[in-house]
Parts: sequence; structure tokens; C-alpha cells
Amino acid sequence: MAKKNDIQFQQIIEAAIFASDTPLTIEQLQSSVLAEFALSKRKISQLIKKIQLDFDPRGIELVKLGSGYRFQTRSTLSPWVSQLWQEKAPKYSRAMLETLALIAYRQPITRGEIESVRGVAVSSQIIRTLQERGWVKVIGHKEVAGRPALFATTASFLDYFGLQCLEDLPALIEDKLSEQITSH
Repeated sequence: MAKKNDIQFQQIIEAAIFASDTPLTIEQLQSSVLAEFALSKRKISQLIKKIQLDFDPRGIELVKLGSGYRFQTRSTLSPWVSQLWQEKAPKYSRAMLETLALIAYRQPITRGEIESVRGVAVSSQIIRTLQERGWVKVIGHKEVAGRPALFATTASFLDYFGLQCLEDLPALIEDKLSEQITSH
């Protein structure tokens, strides 16, 4: 193939990320659509930064998430864009959201530890729903009697909530749950 310039490389990267069903990492781009060009990770990163700048004034943006890069609509435009979908976002119970928050902020954590903080039993349905959504997974077992499962969040959790890493989680607000989370 003929020698490509940076604009052509940017077009390839942009098209690949746009066409992909899932976020793409620099490594995935390097080993697939850019494999024949032997570009360094640093060079690909520079090209991605240029694409991000090119999209800065637009309604969509190229964002880095926990599992790679994807295009998405700007969150500031969601009041208008959300009108395209008639279905409502799923509603999650307070119990499910508290359980997810505990897993996110205290991981790895056992079901018993979640129950101890919340003061009530965690239903199997809540854990199953969080696993089916791909937001949490079992990452091992605690070395205590009964060897309870240890739960942690996944890259899908980060992607869904628009986070690159767990450090991007918002600071806990001062309420009863955050006091419980931080006091244990």
C-alpha cells in the first residue's frame, strides 16, 4: 500500500472506532487496522489526540474509557438527543444502587461485607442483575471460612458510567451510606 500521511491515519483510526461495536484500545488499533503501518503507540496516541481536537467544536466527541476509545454524543446535549428514544432508562432500586456503590468504592468486597454495611441482606437478584449487566464480577474468594466470593466492578461498568478508571468516581457525598462506606 502507498505511504500514508497523518490525515489518512486519522481517517483510518476514526473510521475504525466509529465502526466498532465496542471501545478500541491503542493496542487493538495497532494490531488490526494499523498493523501494516508499524506505528508506535505514542504516534497512535498523538493521532487520537488530534482527532479529539478536531471533534472539540462538534456534537460528538472521542472519549477514552476504561476499555478503550469510543465516539459518543456530548453529555451537555443529552436533554435534546435523549428525545430520540421513547423508552425510558431502566430504573434501579435504591438497594441495587447502594450495592453497586459499595462494590465500586470498596472493591474487592464480599456479599457479607455489603450486608454488614447496608444492615440488610443483599438479594441474589441484585447480584445477578449487576453481573448480567456486566458491571460486576467475581474476582476471587476471600481466604476465610466458607471462602465467600469477592466482587469488583468491570471495564463495562467504567464504560457505562463514562469513566476511565475507578479514581474518576465522584467523591462520596456526606450521607448515611457514605459514612458507612468510609467507616468500615
